[in-house]
Amino acid sequence: MASRKLLLLPGDGIGPEAMAEVRKIIAYFNADLGLDFELDEGLVGGSAYDAHGKAISEEDMGKALAADAVLFGAVGGPKWDSVAYDVRPEAGLLRLRKDMALFANLRPAICYPALAASSSLKPEVVEGLDILIVRELTGGVYFGEPKEIIDLGNSQKRGIDTQIYDTFEIERIAGVAFELARARGNKVTSMEKRNVMKSGVLWNEVVTATHKARYSDVQLDHMLADAGGMQLVRWPKQFDVIVTDNLFGDMLSDVAAMLTGSLGMLPSASLGAPDAKTGARKALYEPVHGSAPDISGKGIANPIAMIASLAMCLRYSFNLIAEADRLEAAISGVLDDGLRTADIWSQGSTKIGTTEMGDAILGKFKALSA
Repeated sequence: MASRKLLLLPGDGIGPEAMAEVRKIIAYFNADLGLDFELDEGLVGGSAYDAHGKAISEEDMGKALAADAVLFGAVGGPKWDSVAYDVRPEAGLLRLRKDMALFANLRPAICYPALAASSSLKPEVVEGLDILIVRELTGGVYFGEPKEIIDLGNSQKRGIDTQIYDTFEIERIAGVAFELARARGNKVTSMEKRNVMKSGVLWNEVVTATHKARYSDVQLDHMLADAGGMQLVRWPKQFDVIVTDNLFGDMLSDVAAMLTGSLGMLPSASLGAPDAKTGARKALYEPVHGSAPDISGKGIANPIAMIASLAMCLRYSFNLIAEADRLEAAISGVLDDGLRTADIWSQGSTKIGTTEMGDAILGKFKALSA
């Protein structure tokens, strides 16, 4: 059987610490389960800037394009706040998304039963929460042109960002959302700002037409994005799959993440279009928590989102469904045992560090695999 090519890009801050726990799990996959992952590693973000003067080198970009999947840690930190805009650490992630054509960002928000009390909302509001935000990732205001700051004179400047969407971009992200909903609760809520944005009007029209043409079996609702944010913190369990654009998806998925108690808990997947011949997709998997430079190097970071990103990778890139299920069950089991990193610790639970959490999840996975 051909090996499974996986590129690791740990990045900055707590990224390398969290990635170290993934390496241990993959080593077990290879040594004991015979899954034959072929690992390579590269630099991205501030670490790449320090080494190459850019946020990702051409060599490592080539590795990403050649890999079956990429596991990404986190980028950024105060050390690089003053570097030029086009080589800032975040530019590495944006280039990966653009060059790999990763247009669909999947961000689940799952509240593990053991953590319902850790949310800022009442336990009955979030217990059993399982929603999926599907965010368009390569269009919209983050990539639209013109994007510039103009000097108007008289100490005045004008900042310009342009929101642009074409029909095909909306059709394909809507298709991903509807397909995923069919395997879940069969309900999609599309969010935009059609009341004040022409791109929102088009978004609404295209999602509606796509639904009518190919997915009429799926329930479709429309909601203004600001109202959607309010409803996410009012009664989030009303949603199953939310599909939205790049800007609103960025904000709404962070809101959804905090419903679960901690940004350290949640993974994400960024997928490209399936290859016409093989059906394989370019894919990048990453935790949503960021580089957290304030706790970097202290051994207290929560690796669960990074490990859960590996589980998404097993599921979507390698069709290792049973292994993905067991890894997610191992995470839930460790939480049921009362083990917590500092970000999710509460009275009566046992506080452990990054390495201990990774070891506990691997141990639980081994037990489930026996």
